[in-house]
Amino acid sequence: MSLKIIGTGRALPKKQITNDDLSKFIDTSDKWITERTGIKSRFICTNESLTDLSETASKVAIKKSGLNKKDIDLILCATIIGDYSTPSLACCISERLSIDVPAFDINAACSGFIYALDVADAYLQTGKAKNILIVSAEMLSKQIDWNDRSTCVLFGDGAGACVVTKGTTLKYINLTAKGEVAPLYSKTGTGNSPFAENPEEQGFLYMNGQDVFKFAVGSIEKGAKRAFEVTGLSAKDIDYFLIHQANKRILEHARLKLKQPESKFPANIHKYGNMSAVTIPVLLDEMLEEGKIKVGDKLLLTAFGAGLTTGTCIIEWE
Repeated sequence: MSLKIIGTGRALPKKQITNDDLSKFIDTSDKWITERTGIKSRFICTNESLTDLSETASKVAIKKSGLNKKDIDLILCATIIGDYSTPSLACCISERLSIDVPAFDINAACSGFIYALDVADAYLQTGKAKNILIVSAEMLSKQIDWNDRSTCVLFGDGAGACVVTKGTTLKYINLTAKGEVAPLYSKTGTGNSPFAENPEEQGFLYMNGQDVFKFAVGSIEKGAKRAFEVTGLSAKDIDYFLIHQANKRILEHARLKLKQPESKFPANIHKYGNMSAVTIPVLLDEMLEEGKIKVGDKLLLTAFGAGLTTGTCIIEWE
C-alpha cells in the first residue's frame, strides 16, 4: 500500500431541511423519521451546483494539505452523476480549479469514496501520479421522488474531498461488487429516441429497504472479518469504525455484530442524512477538525451501495 491522506475538506448547501419541514408537504413526522433512521435533518441544494460544492471542498482540502493546486496531477471524483451526464464532474472541478490534469468519475454509489482510494493507491504505486485530489460529491435531491416518504426523508446533498500522496498509512483495502440491480437503482430512461421499442421516462431512485438493510449489515461484518484475517488485527485494535452513514439502525446492528463500544462508531447521520459517497469523507473531515483522530489511530472505513458494491479499508493515521 502506498497512500496517505494529507488534507481533507467538506462543503454543504446553505439550506438545511428538518424533519418538521418535510412533514409540511408529505405524510410523515419527526418522530417517524428519527425512530426509523436516526436522521433529524439534511442539507439540500437550492441554487448551488454540485460543481460549486466540489470546488469549495477541494480548495479546503488542498489548503490543509499544504500543497498548491498546481501540485495536483490527478483528479478522481466519486459520484453517481454530476451536473452533466458528460463531461464528468471531475472535469468540471478541473475547470474550476484551473488544473489541466487527467480527471475522471467513479460510480460505485455509496462505496465510491473507498473505490476512489483504491484507484488512487494504484496510481501512486505505479508512479503515474504523485498528488491526487479525491472528491466525493452527490446531489441526491434531484434523483429522489419528493412524494415518496420512504425515500425522500433519507438523503442529503454535499461534497467531501481529500488530497492523497505516497505513504504507508493504508494498511488494507478491498472492494467487491455483487452484481445485483434490483434492490437499489435509478433508471436513466430512453429520452426521445424514435427507435426505442419500450420507451421509458427518467426514473426516480428506487430502494427496497429491507433488502438493502440485510445486505448492508452483512457486508459490514464480512468486510471487517476479512480485513482482520488479512492484517492480523481484531476489532479491539480499531480506534474508530467510520461506516457509511445510511441508517442509524444499520450502524447499531454493525456495532453489536462487532461487539465494540458505541464510542468507536462516530455518526453524523442525524445532521446530514445519507449523502451516498460523501458520508465517510465528511465524517473524517469533521473528526479531524475536532481533534478526535490522533497519530497512530487505526481507522476502519467501510461502505456499501447500489450495485451491490462494498469497500473496506484500514488506515493507520499519520
